[in-house]
Amino acid sequence: MAAAAAPGGRAGGSGWTWRPVACDALLARAFHSSTELGGRFYLVGGLLAGGATAPSSDTVLFDPAGAQAVRLGAQGSAPRSHHDAAPVDGRWLCIVGGWDGSRRLAAVAALDTERGAWEEWKAAPGNCPPAGLSSHTCTRLSDRELLVAGREGGVRTQRRYGNIYALKLDPGARTYCYKEEGCRTSSRSGHSAALIQTPGPHPGHQLLLFGGCNSAEPEVAGQWSHGKIKEQPPVAPHLTEQLARLVSSGKGARQGPRGLRHHSCSVVGPFVVLFGGESLTRARDTICNDLYIYDTRKSPSLWFHFPSADRGLKRVGHRTCLWNDQLYLLGGFGEDGRTASPQVCSLDLFI
Repeated sequence: MAAAAAPGGRAGGSGWTWRPVACDALLARAFHSSTELGGRFYLVGGLLAGGATAPSSDTVLFDPAGAQAVRLGAQGSAPRSHHDAAPVDGRWLCIVGGWDGSRRLAAVAALDTERGAWEEWKAAPGNCPPAGLSSHTCTRLSDRELLVAGREGGVRTQRRYGNIYALKLDPGARTYCYKEEGCRTSSRSGHSAALIQTPGPHPGHQLLLFGGCNSAEPEVAGQWSHGKIKEQPPVAPHLTEQLARLVSSGKGARQGPRGLRHHSCSVVGPFVVLFGGESLTRARDTICNDLYIYDTRKSPSLWFHFPSADRGLKRVGHRTCLWNDQLYLLGGFGEDGRTASPQVCSLDLFI
């Protein structure tokens, strides 16, 4: 169900908003995963209402071309929230870690999208998993390797951790294997991760972590020389051009948002787009509706902040997905921190 766009933020003669493109109660959830695979968004698990202790076990498919949502009738799904997900081999959707209502998990479950069935993959020999994962990030380095960063601690302590794990996947054997990396980052959870190209004549790659702790600076969790990373992000030439024009209307800063967590993060060309989340630095009105753009085209990279006056855009525990040159916003709790949004929105930029 389409609706008129509400005003978002403006800088000079430019502005932005999230324009609703669909609305369905099946989509109302937060702290879920949302992954594009084969031109469809797979929304897995999450919390259906604020204060809920039992995560959802369902999987919803959203077709952005037809603006339709359906519940997937796959057998074998388990309740999960605060997990992360990654597509593998164009066929499997791998769910890594998460909260099942009683404990934090490190196991990997996979949805075989060809068969429409869930599989519990087994730990391979030599597997050295973390104690449990939630509010972590899981970034594709290749079709066989993910990098897992950060996590919350035990149920009683609620500490955060800076562990980094390489996670090797073998779809043929239906196995996974964790190996802890030698480097660590600042302790964090509820953060986001972005794999970006470094500028220069022979660009390499960096994995940057944003938020999840009190720091305002992104932290490098991995660095690779030219040609080491084969992963290719989706191409979005029109949206990239629009973002370039939007940042040209603002004033860049070296420092980004401090203490932001449970926000969304998507890489669009040389830009990292962060939206919403919860501020650790505020005592009240903690849920945000700000758009941040991190511009990596030159060194040092610069932050651009585009606030919004529309309180209806406040979101936490939501996701963004890039598809067909558009950035989509899915789910999340609104301003009250309890009511899940049933809308799918597309980022509109007015230049």
